[in-house]
Amino acid sequence: MKIRQIHHVAYRCKDAKETVEWYQRHLNMDFILAFAEDHVPSTKAPDPYMHIFLDAGNGNVLAFFELPNSPEMGRDPNTPAWVQHIAFEVDSVQTLIDTKARLEAAGIEVVGPTDHTLFQSIYFFDPNGHRLELAANTGTPEQLARAAAVKWDMLNEWAQTRRAPRHAAWMHALEFEGVPSQP
Repeated sequence: MKIRQIHHVAYRCKDAKETVEWYQRHLNMDFILAFAEDHVPSTKAPDPYMHIFLDAGNGNVLAFFELPNSPEMGRDPNTPAWVQHIAFEVDSVQTLIDTKARLEAAGIEVVGPTDHTLFQSIYFFDPNGHRLELAANTGTPEQLARAAAVKWDMLNEWAQTRRAPRHAAWMHALEFEGVPSQP
């Protein structure tokens, strides 16, 4: 068996209609499907829900569940807010800059662009508190090959030490200029 692609990724939302409208307005995603039931099909548990699906481009689907009978949404308090996020690819750094301006004009706080050498990103939150990233690829074939060449060395070193290996430190050198390194 070989996975073909992600069919959809599902998250919880506070308000399905607000979520659809926000993703349409700010990320130009098309609303493609909705269904709702009073019972969960897989478990048969009585738990009404609205399940919505948005077109994230190239066959990628972003889905949400609104669960009116469940306790209020929360986050894993042990995981920093920057860790769990959804990253969407855009066509250029200029699109990042233009989108950042549009989001900020709509009152949405945006971090970045952040230079990861292989790509640049901006970060912001949707109305449900999910962190989103827009990324524009900027890496050359040589840079991509250089990063790929050290992936196993980095992973194996991390597995043994739980300290950041320096094999690919060049990727964030500009972002960390002047920032003291950890002991």
